[in-house]
Amino acid sequence: MWRKKIVLIAATTFLATGVTACSDDKSGSTDAASEGSLTKVTIALSNQANQSYLPLILAERMGYFTKQGLDVKIDNLQSTPQVSDALLKGDVQGMIGFFDHNLDLQAKGKNTEAVVQLLQAPGMVEMTRANEKSLKSPADLRGKTVGVTSLGSASSNIGSYLAVHNNIPLAQTHLVAVAAGPTFVAAFQHNRVDAGVTTEPTISTLLKKHLGTIVADMRTAAGTKAALGGPYPGTALTVQTAWANSHKDTTQKMVNAIYQTLQWMESHSAAQITAQVPADFYSGSGKDQYIQALANEMGMYNPTGQMPADAPQTVLRVLNAIDPAVKGHKIDLAKTYTDEYVQKAAQEKSAS
Repeated sequence: MWRKKIVLIAATTFLATGVTACSDDKSGSTDAASEGSLTKVTIALSNQANQSYLPLILAERMGYFTKQGLDVKIDNLQSTPQVSDALLKGDVQGMIGFFDHNLDLQAKGKNTEAVVQLLQAPGMVEMTRANEKSLKSPADLRGKTVGVTSLGSASSNIGSYLAVHNNIPLAQTHLVAVAAGPTFVAAFQHNRVDAGVTTEPTISTLLKKHLGTIVADMRTAAGTKAALGGPYPGTALTVQTAWANSHKDTTQKMVNAIYQTLQWMESHSAAQITAQVPADFYSGSGKDQYIQALANEMGMYNPTGQMPADAPQTVLRVLNAIDPAVKGHKIDLAKTYTDEYVQKAAQEKSAS
């Protein structure tokens, strides 16, 4: 059974296991671990059961982090803003979230970078309520209420841009936070929203219950280009740039583990991958539906871990249209991500 791993700030507990934990202070992990010890790292995310986070979850469960000499704890927080805050405060060393957050943070004077790109597509769809027969495309959502995970989240950004891209002013776009899973489904079921932007397995649940109709499918690179006008990478592992520069060995090990997981996923079926997933991740939808949902979006995963060509430019175009924090600011895209670590991970794997 999956257990949420919580970082204890108030005290450090020493276990008689022969494993030595690193310091829990704001400086984060240390690369100078003694022989036989594991370097302690905490990575934050929101809604850990989301299939877009599977490369991280599997890297931990299948022992890839441990093989790299890392003791990784996953902090499952309530919202995307909380995840970003935890990273910036130094409470965690990494965060799993959309690449686009790096542009938003740079516009606010923060220096972060994506060090491995888990997804090459958002892995999202925009759906309309099945009983709203007149809503056949994003262009039909003028003045309608659109459900998203949380305001300021990646689903919020995608929902806003789908409106703008279809000539609907932001002032005529009404986004509401309905989270994901059962609460998102309930919003459709009880007509609290007209449409919504969500991910699997929520997508498949809505389709199975005949509650929703897909009007924009961004679960593949091709579908994303059709919906947004270009490539839009999804989930990435982001760290503070200063931390990465002072902890290059630990950063490399984190990337190595996730890269190896992405490669493993590329060569295994949805059913084989699901066999490694915590059972409570699919307790609500059922295992068979979870497998089908995963099969439907396997194209979103990024086996190379590298930034797709021209993707940062598309992300900047999208955020310039919808994000006041980014619009009008000069964004240095080269500082929002690096392929340095994942390229080295690929070289090491080829040499082994």
